[in-house]
Amino acid sequence: MKIATAAYPLDWLDSWAQYEDKLARWVCEAAGQGADLLVFPEYGAMELCTLAGAATAANLESSLYAVSERMEDAAALHLRLAAEYRVHILGASGPANLGEGRPVNRAEFYAPTGERDHQDKQIMTRFEREDWDVAPGGPLKLFDTALGKIGVLICYDSEFPLLGRALSEAEILLVPSCTEKLSGYSRVRIGAMARALENQCVTAMSSVVGCNDWSEAVDSNTGMGGVFGPPDRGFPQTGVIAEGVLNQPGWTYAEVDLDAIADVRADGVVLNRRHWAEQDSRVGSVTMCCMKAKEALN
Repeated sequence: MKIATAAYPLDWLDSWAQYEDKLARWVCEAAGQGADLLVFPEYGAMELCTLAGAATAANLESSLYAVSERMEDAAALHLRLAAEYRVHILGASGPANLGEGRPVNRAEFYAPTGERDHQDKQIMTRFEREDWDVAPGGPLKLFDTALGKIGVLICYDSEFPLLGRALSEAEILLVPSCTEKLSGYSRVRIGAMARALENQCVTAMSSVVGCNDWSEAVDSNTGMGGVFGPPDRGFPQTGVIAEGVLNQPGWTYAEVDLDAIADVRADGVVLNRRHWAEQDSRVGSVTMCCMKAKEALN
């Protein structure tokens, strides 16, 4: 299959038609390059809050609910484009108001057959929990699709190996991200690459890019698209299958062969995924060994 992963700039939107045109252009471009799976980034849906005006977009609390109110309309648009172009799409995540409690950070997954499901973010960053009060959502899911088994680890989730291990049956892990600085992008990228190493799978990372002075939440963004695999037989020695240019908007494309994933899991130079359980008996206790030199006597 061919994966397209986005470095996606947010725009100020004056009308819903403007958003429809933008998303259609992005999907059309990727499909025109032969992509089967399109990956949009975390909080890419926040541009929808601009439809409610500048005051709402600038207010952290109001922007959450303004986007949440538009997510079903966005879902209908994504479903139509997925069917029209015969592609699978991980839509840009955004806040979903569940009716009770706080909004969650949700990414919707769309199939060309009209099927739809979602993945909620599991672990909140400090900004999400201390300033924005976005809540953890529902459980991890494994999507069994015509393209293979696919999991989603939203941004910070990719930095936690046990979440990745819970999705060890996935052949592809999607990592939509939204990171302010190069350090944040690097953390998520390292997490995505580590999950590809441990699970001997492919990870596809997307990013929000650009500056938006209309929002406190997504005002400054750094990143690029990237697709990673285990640095092992059948994959690049660096583990980097494809990467974009930092902060340059557009798609990054990568050809991915599911047979290569099966082969490296069965007969790689190393077998991290198979040997994972061997850690269990070795991490129950740690022996403290004192190596401090005694102070010399005068």
